[in-house]
Amino acid sequence: MNEPIRLGLLRLCDAAPVILAKHEGLFAEAGLEVALSIEPSWANIADKLVYNMLDGAVVLPPLAMACAAGLRGRKVALAVPMSLSAEGNSVTLSVACQEIFNQHGMAGLVARKRLRLAVVHGFSSHDLLLRHWLTTQGVQPDQDVEITVLPPAEMVGSLAAGAIDGFCVGAPWGLVANKAGMGFTACRSRDIWPGHPEKCLTLQADFVATAPERLHLMLQVLLRTQRECAAPESRAKLAALLERPEYLDLPADLLAEALDSEKGGPSFTAPYPSVTQAQWYARQMQRWSKAPAGLEGVTEQLYRPDLFLCAGGEWEKDVPPPLEVMYE
Repeated sequence: MNEPIRLGLLRLCDAAPVILAKHEGLFAEAGLEVALSIEPSWANIADKLVYNMLDGAVVLPPLAMACAAGLRGRKVALAVPMSLSAEGNSVTLSVACQEIFNQHGMAGLVARKRLRLAVVHGFSSHDLLLRHWLTTQGVQPDQDVEITVLPPAEMVGSLAAGAIDGFCVGAPWGLVANKAGMGFTACRSRDIWPGHPEKCLTLQADFVATAPERLHLMLQVLLRTQRECAAPESRAKLAALLERPEYLDLPADLLAEALDSEKGGPSFTAPYPSVTQAQWYARQMQRWSKAPAGLEGVTEQLYRPDLFLCAGGEWEKDVPPPLEVMYE
């Protein structure tokens, strides 16, 4: 008998396709036993992948690249056969910053105070998109602000305590801060790079090699639940699921709003694992001295659109192009 497939995730809205597949018995219906491991931080996810304590996880593309390249210690062979979500992040600033930001923009705000901004991990889409946005606002990320790391669920509390001035995080945490009157949305990630890849299914390469049938079935289930998550009429159902104490443990009405992609929530309409899009993250990791030259080659091996296509996924010729013009 096969051992359960151990999948890790964080308490975020864009874990919905995996949570839905587990909760509604769709993995079991396909003959798969899946055990979800809900982790407190991206560092936990990465460590458990590196030391083979998880078979796979919902992961940030830059973090998957870092693990595969050995940038945070031990190198691990991984594969990304599917993208799980796009967009869904926001830059939230303290309400104490709002008046100056509205009048003078980010550069004017930073000229008055050196801000402390949090991201969810040093190897994250949040960090790279925040850096790009700051640069377009005339702010030098490594000089004009301090960028620190906090787990997503700790962002709002840290903002309330005055430990940080703002953060870049995925839904629902920016909305939680806004609803509590502690923060405001300065920018949404969809406004920085429309359609940017956000979370991907990342699996141990050994699992991919030794369990091709289970992989095939898992991808088919997740393609199904991802389509359901993308349907606006499913939003209330998903919110009711995610509000459960074992998941996000937040009010369903807030989660329903956080799941609305038109309001900056995650999009579940782009499952194709685009190497071209992923290479943008690789280049920016090198641009900001987070990775040595050659990360593009690691990314080329990491991303496996062939597995996606074999599972019945469709090739997407119109994936949103990477941001090419950056810092000239």
